[in-house]
Amino acid sequence: MALSLNNFINQLLDYPILIVITFLTLGVILVNGWTDAPNAIATSISTRSLTPRNAIIIATVFNFLGVLIMTMINATVAQTIYNMVDFRGDTHDSLIALCAALVAIVLWATAAWYFGIPTSESHALIAGISGAAIGLQGGFAGINSGEWIKVIYGLFVSTFLGFGLGYLVAKCIGFLFRNADKRKVNKVFSKAQILGSCGMAFMHGAQDGQKFMGVFMLGIFLARGLGDVNEFIIPVWLMILCSGVMALGTSIGGLRIIKKVGLEMVKLEAYQGFASDLAGTLSLLTASVFSLPVSTTHTKTTAIMGVGCARRISSVNWAVVKDMVYTWILTFPGCGLVGYLMALVFMKMF
Repeated sequence: MALSLNNFINQLLDYPILIVITFLTLGVILVNGWTDAPNAIATSISTRSLTPRNAIIIATVFNFLGVLIMTMINATVAQTIYNMVDFRGDTHDSLIALCAALVAIVLWATAAWYFGIPTSESHALIAGISGAAIGLQGGFAGINSGEWIKVIYGLFVSTFLGFGLGYLVAKCIGFLFRNADKRKVNKVFSKAQILGSCGMAFMHGAQDGQKFMGVFMLGIFLARGLGDVNEFIIPVWLMILCSGVMALGTSIGGLRIIKKVGLEMVKLEAYQGFASDLAGTLSLLTASVFSLPVSTTHTKTTAIMGVGCARRISSVNWAVVKDMVYTWILTFPGCGLVGYLMALVFMKMF
């Protein structure tokens, strides 16, 4: 099912609840911009390969290109998120439950941002809509286990592949350039890291952009009373809108996360920053090819940990890592519970 921009605007007038859904979804995407997107450009800023302004411009452009190109090639990540939960039934209750899920996601991610902890907005999204679907359906019948298992696979991919590739790439670069002049090596990799940031931003758009557009399309169909749409086409105007709002979020609040990921967790040189970007990009690309919804945050931060450990284990600030891991562990049950409870409360109220 396709949806033109003119049709969408007309539907905003015909279905006022769609205005609420649009506002909340864009709010979630904005929060993703200041919690997840900064991970893609954090290392290039911390190694001074890019200024914050130029890094944000790169994030803006390549987030959009990632959304556009990868969605045209393979939109199954969006389909996975769309089909992961069951919002069928009474479309009024379904809409209310979806609104509750989006509010829960914003609250959870904003709290993590306040404390400067790079929580996974992807996992908050999955947990929030899953909790709301359980509340809507009155049990785990609201969860499509066949699609949800892909999240578990993605969790292992983002953690172990990110760390492993980060370690191996850093080791290989260190070995190949062990006798080279350090200043020349840093100069080369400062330029190479710009390409690495482009790749990370591209794959962030490819992964996270699709997730949020899948939820956006779910809200649009529910507002029209269509609870049984199984396939859809993501319009270009929606790609532009989502990537633009994501970029705005990065420019508003991204520096807090950039400081935590790029400066406090591991002190990186230019070649190490490039190694983490390359490892993160390859990991996200692998996950996208296999239609696995993975976390950009997990992938990039574990890649940075792997790079740090390639030098020595003590290079990593494990106190910062501990805070991140606690947040990651709590996200699924915590945000899921908030989504569940808010769905029950919202359905009683409205």
